[in-house]
Amino acid sequence: MGGRVAGEALTAYRAVLRATRRTFAGDKLMLKESAAEVRKKFEENRHVTSEAEIQRLLGEAREASSFISTMIVQAKLNPSGGYVVKPDKEHAGAMLEIPSEEILKKSA
Repeated sequence: MGGRVAGEALTAYRAVLRATRRTFAGDKLMLKESAAEVRKKFEENRHVTSEAEIQRLLGEAREASSFISTMIVQAKLNPSGGYVVKPDKEHAGAMLEIPSEEILKKSA
């Protein structure tokens, strides 16, 4: 992989990690698991040499970063035992599917 492409891959990798750190801030398990998954996906494609395939993968990484930042909102457990979802300005205009309290409690 040439220097330019390696630089683009590193930039895309960092962007996806930043998106997960913002989205899952304060959730150590999700931060650890998402970082491991991102690394795994990039490692699986480390030896791709086709320029077209590399560009497709970089596009997917950019889409993943955008999706994580705009379409995922971390629900927070409040002191009364309920969950609160507070979308940020990045989520403006997104069609967010808010899970029910029962679904959130089952996944906790």
